[in-house]
Amino acid sequence: MKSLILVPFALMPAFTQAASLDVRIEGLRSTEGHLLFALTDSAAAWDGDAEARARVRQPVKASTEVVRVDDLPPGSYAVQVVHDANDNGRMDTNVIGMPTENYGFSQNPNVMRKARFEEARFELAADGGTIVIELR
Repeated sequence: MKSLILVPFALMPAFTQAASLDVRIEGLRSTEGHLLFALTDSAAAWDGDAEARARVRQPVKASTEVVRVDDLPPGSYAVQVVHDANDNGRMDTNVIGMPTENYGFSQNPNVMRKARFEEARFELAADGGTIVIELR
């Protein structure tokens, strides 16, 4: 009888396995303001039509920062980040719509627009991982 009770507990780690993601953000121009970070797990969330998996607002202290997100199931994700240097809560643009604050996406796609989810998508393994985003 004892073995029947212990079996479910022996299987629990397989069901509760969660990964950590470290995102190294490079190329910050100043130590003013905050990073606005969004981790999404679908194209709908990437486009703002669903909730992001995680949102982080983190002060900038150096030219390279790390954002860590814990308790993630393995799977497909994409990250977008903005250096909100003036702390107004959004990415600023000039009169023709070009960004005036640093921004970047996972996979560092070479595009002159907001990347699509598929362009920024990466796979997070069960044991976690680290990605690097180079701000522009």
